[in-house]
Amino acid sequence: MNDVSTAQAVPAASAGPVILPERKPNPPPVVLADGSLLFRFEDGVEESIVAPEKRILRRSARVVRKTRETEIELALDLNGAGQSTVATGVGFFDHMLTLLARHSLIDLTVEAKGDLHIDAHHTVEDIGICYGKALAQALGSKVGIRRYGSATLPMDETLATAAVDLCGRPFCVWKAEVPLETLGNFSSTLAEEFWRAVSSSGAFALHVVVHHGRNTHHIIEAIFKATARALREAVEMDPRSPGVPSTKGVL
Repeated sequence: MNDVSTAQAVPAASAGPVILPERKPNPPPVVLADGSLLFRFEDGVEESIVAPEKRILRRSARVVRKTRETEIELALDLNGAGQSTVATGVGFFDHMLTLLARHSLIDLTVEAKGDLHIDAHHTVEDIGICYGKALAQALGSKVGIRRYGSATLPMDETLATAAVDLCGRPFCVWKAEVPLETLGNFSSTLAEEFWRAVSSSGAFALHVVVHHGRNTHHIIEAIFKATARALREAVEMDPRSPGVPSTKGVL
């Protein structure tokens, strides 16, 4: 097995000297969501300055994984808009990855070749490994993120909940009764395999609960959408909490 990965977490613009106002602000400056500093003065004047070290970071990563079973290249961008280009050879899985990107607002590119003449298991699981690794690398030190995210989402007769803690400790709780069915060349059991691989390689806690549902397609889609929404919340930058969201000081 050969995994090659790269990650970017660098300021979006080159850092230069910060020219602060000559007058003393009252009260002290406020850090805004976009990383700029807002200065308010006694005469009512406001000045906004973008501090280079506070600018929005590029939070992206690329992972390449080659084994005797699969060849995968995956890239994601946490500051994306939900765009995706996905080609795994597994149609239903492509559909799930596309909506994962759309509802998480994490841009995603996946190119995969796997031993589909056997089944889709290795392909789906290895993409999960790559997604988790890329997610962890793009998050970096996790400074300023919300860390937690959860969503309860309906899909017709199905209701699913997903909760995420980007804590650095892998743990997956799966309370979902998914009917055994093959959707195209995607076995319904692979939904759990994918998310367990993501949680393990991404080193975060994931809880999935399906409250009720009958249709296999709806159940799996609700799980992917709910987890996407939970991840969207967890990876977002929190303007009120600029440090690491842990009393330990590290995640």
